[in-house]
Amino acid sequence: MIIKNIEAKIRLATFVSAGSLLTGAAFVGINSIYAYHLVASAQKNIYILDRNVPVLARQTDIQLNRPAEYRAHADLFHSLFFSLTPDDQYMEYQMKKAMYLIDESGMRQYNDLKEKGFFNSILSSSSVLTLQTDSIALDMPRHYFRYYGKLKIDRRSSTVIRSLITEGFLKDIPRSNNNPHGVLITNWKTLENKDLENVEKNTF
Repeated sequence: MIIKNIEAKIRLATFVSAGSLLTGAAFVGINSIYAYHLVASAQKNIYILDRNVPVLARQTDIQLNRPAEYRAHADLFHSLFFSLTPDDQYMEYQMKKAMYLIDESGMRQYNDLKEKGFFNSILSSSSVLTLQTDSIALDMPRHYFRYYGKLKIDRRSSTVIRSLITEGFLKDIPRSNNNPHGVLITNWKTLENKDLENVEKNTF
């Protein structure tokens, strides 16, 4: 009888120990999940100093704002690449900034235009190039974009308006001072660059 009581107590102690272990593991798991969500939520918060007083500001989910950033990135690159003045140092500065936003396909187009005398013609004709963005179409699943714009070339003798259509893909990369959107344009191609208007100026 005594042995049976001892065996029963041992079984009870085993059940209690196992139950305590499982309960503790469950609490640890729940706490871990809660802590993870808490940290993830905290990472969406940023603080702004207002007279040395930290003020909590809610940060927008990056994926919700990504299409706008993609369009802004494509717009910035095209503006840097095509909005030029007859100043070789300024053009070099613009191209240097633009190359941070694109892969080697940008350098290939730059070298191609350089070989064709595009930049020398800007200097020799004192041309001012201004790019106006019409629209930027995005295909988010493919990370593909198509850019539509008009390039105004203001020369001493005439003003030319060109239709500019390009395409490329968008790759997410870490943000930096030279690439604040954290995007890299890849496989960039010019689909159309043709004259729409050519208005002669009165030289008298």
